[in-house]
Amino acid sequence: MPDYQKKLIFSSHLWVIYVLAVVLLAVVWYFQWQIGLIMTVLIVASLYYTFFRERKLLEETEAYISTISHRIKKVGDEALLEMPLGIILYNEDYKIEWANPYLSKFSDDDDSIVGKSLNILSEMLIPMIKENKNEIVIEVNTSKFLTIVKREERLLYLLDRSEQIELETLFHNQQTILAIIFLDNYEEITQNMDDTAKSQLNSQVTSVLNKWSNHYGLYLKRTSQERFLAVGTKEILSQLENVRFDVLDDVRELITEQNNPITLSIGVGLGDASLPALGELAQSSLDLALGRGGDQVVIKDDVGKVRFYGGKTNPMEKRTRVRARVISHALQELVKASENVIIMGHRSPDMDSVGAAIGVLNIAKSNNVDSYIVFDSNDVDIGVYRLIQALRGDEEIWSHFIEPEEAESLLTSRTLLVVVDTHKPSMVADASLLNQTEYKVVIDHHRRGEDFVDNPTLVYMEPYASSTAELVTELLEYQPNHKKLKMLEATALLAGIIVDTKSFTLRTGSRTFDAASYLRAKGADTVLVQQFLKVDLDIYVKRSKLIEHAEIYRNTIAIAKADHGVAYGPVLLAQTADTLLTLTGITASFVISERDDGKIGISARSLGDVNVQVIMEKMNGGGHLTNAATQIEDTTIDDAEALLKDILHEYFEGRESE
Repeated sequence: MPDYQKKLIFSSHLWVIYVLAVVLLAVVWYFQWQIGLIMTVLIVASLYYTFFRERKLLEETEAYISTISHRIKKVGDEALLEMPLGIILYNEDYKIEWANPYLSKFSDDDDSIVGKSLNILSEMLIPMIKENKNEIVIEVNTSKFLTIVKREERLLYLLDRSEQIELETLFHNQQTILAIIFLDNYEEITQNMDDTAKSQLNSQVTSVLNKWSNHYGLYLKRTSQERFLAVGTKEILSQLENVRFDVLDDVRELITEQNNPITLSIGVGLGDASLPALGELAQSSLDLALGRGGDQVVIKDDVGKVRFYGGKTNPMEKRTRVRARVISHALQELVKASENVIIMGHRSPDMDSVGAAIGVLNIAKSNNVDSYIVFDSNDVDIGVYRLIQALRGDEEIWSHFIEPEEAESLLTSRTLLVVVDTHKPSMVADASLLNQTEYKVVIDHHRRGEDFVDNPTLVYMEPYASSTAELVTELLEYQPNHKKLKMLEATALLAGIIVDTKSFTLRTGSRTFDAASYLRAKGADTVLVQQFLKVDLDIYVKRSKLIEHAEIYRNTIAIAKADHGVAYGPVLLAQTADTLLTLTGITASFVISERDDGKIGISARSLGDVNVQVIMEKMNGGGHLTNAATQIEDTTIDDAEALLKDILHEYFEGRESE
């Protein structure tokens, strides 16, 4: 028994009391022995009674402690041997030295698991112990265990968490998702249909979507002629992602009388959020899908993560100019209400960016408002060098070009900032300007990405357009006519259209030719455009060397990789990709090289069968279905090529499995 349990018959305080009593008794005996005698008898009786009670209490305490010790030992044995908790002791070689009986039922045979490697329970157990993991989830014979590792004691506790994980999985799978389904081009396709044909098309679309929703267990409700609402669960969404939303292909196969396929876009909201919040996420996802050209699915969760599916077709060109007229009028009102207008495109501007900026400059001048174009003279690419030189020769136009530092000094509370040919804050000429003005306008023809200018006052994004210059040209047509478009301004706009359409061969619609015709009527010089587009001999030789290094991947993909240590500009990469696309049998091309800023640049082109935008977005880039690019930091050319091939493999395997 421990020392603290081996107590004396009398406690120390009783000894003190009785010692004092004896001293007092001696005094009483000295003065009055009769009373002392009586007191002696009483003290002896008290001493005997106290001794008896203290001894009995001690015996009872010892008996109680003995009982408790026995029960604790018994409970410990039961906990160790009978409770549904696995306990393992292992040695330095990760072999089991001892295990409680609970774990014997998880052995594949009737033999004990003692003496066997921890791998008998799970192949991942030993590697994760070596990685200094304190908690590991393993699966043993369909049961899932939370394994707690006591590394110093070489001890493992295995807690069965099968039911908990099953409940968590069930909770996750049953979370609600909301989807808004929108028929992209329903209005354009049905505007010339009679009621019979329109009713037949509605019936076909509804039939396909009802069959799709019934197959996966979605609740589907048509809310308007071109809009549906679907309610489902995360488990259903996972199934739809596994088949990559093949309903997009099913609807696209419904050919109308005009032989135009009807396409749909789906915006999905999911996450641990309220139903109103899910509805907002779904609408935001749909807006993003439509901003990217439609015919695709965008899934957005409550933490902002976005996934894309589809986007295999080029967006259909709008047949009316109503939106262009409305946007032009709205822009005119914003310009008139502004003290000045600051215009900027993206870094390393191309012909389209410069041309569109000059077009917006003319709109501001037409409304008699001071306007300026932000232009970094140290960020001029060879592709626009000749155009910039021509603009420098026109003093009246060049006086409106300012450096980014100068632009900040011109900002006021009533400054209108117009961003052209990009919608990503990370790509604009001077991102700091975006946070210093309240009124912002975005004019762009690229498919919308996740990164977007915050709180724009007006957005004019049309992925169907060939170029931003085309969009700005249409806006110009509805502006006051008292400010005539100069020949050089019209030529710059036409150069932007010609470059982005590859001389009217790609992404060219009827309105592209209308815009070009308008610019030609305003004095645009096609010969001067060709002068701007001329290539120096050394550039031609560099491009040829890149083409010489090209390899054919999957029979139809051309990939050209520059030599290590040789840097090329984005324009040269784009021109090389365009040239590769002209080769027989090539449907898509990718050109990879180092850049002067240390990044790895990739330029991608396709004829429409391959969505290079989706591929480049997986490498933190973007662009169009047929025209995209990216810049990657902290990598090498070889690693970038390997990553590109992995993404291409996933892209094609996914399409083949649809």
